[in-house]
Amino acid sequence: MSQLTQVTDGTFQTDVLNAQGPILVDFYADWCGPCRAVAPVLEELSGEFAGRVKIVKLNIDENEATSIKYGVQSIPTMILFKGGKEIERIIGALPKTKLSTKIEPYLG
Repeated sequence: MSQLTQVTDGTFQTDVLNAQGPILVDFYADWCGPCRAVAPVLEELSGEFAGRVKIVKLNIDENEATSIKYGVQSIPTMILFKGGKEIERIIGALPKTKLSTKIEPYLG
């Protein structure tokens, strides 16, 4: 079970768009194999980047409105937000080094 915070359609505005600093949202589904594969990587990065970026998860099956609003068409999709705006989009289950390289330029 993931230690990362879950966000929902109802909490997205407060937890993501109004958040201080960068926040990475993992759009996933329980049935998605690549999503399960990237989950431990995100857990590791959450610890390594603690205090510099927050990583949260959004289940697309339970939160369709947010998934549709941001045009998530394949999963896993990870969107990095800062100041309420999308600043980076990562699609697919990348290895830790590549995922880290995509996130690091935006760290506070």
